[in-house]
Amino acid sequence: MDWRKHISVDPKVCHGKACFVDTRIPVSVVLDKLAANINVEALLRSYPTLNREAVQAAIAYAAELARERVLSMPA
Repeated sequence: MDWRKHISVDPKVCHGKACFVDTRIPVSVVLDKLAANINVEALLRSYPTLNREAVQAAIAYAAELARERVLSMPA
């Protein structure tokens, strides 16, 4: 999955936050809803401009960000 086909960052759109291409829907909104256990079907009904590939792209994007960052966790 090449998330770059579905997600863009443009300083002129949503203050430069990662959004789905041709929308003003931040990727973080979809990830927050998935983390809150909202199912994909409900998510797509709420955001009809998105599709399953866009949701999968959000997950792939988050996975790549997680690989790039190293966070120190308190013991």
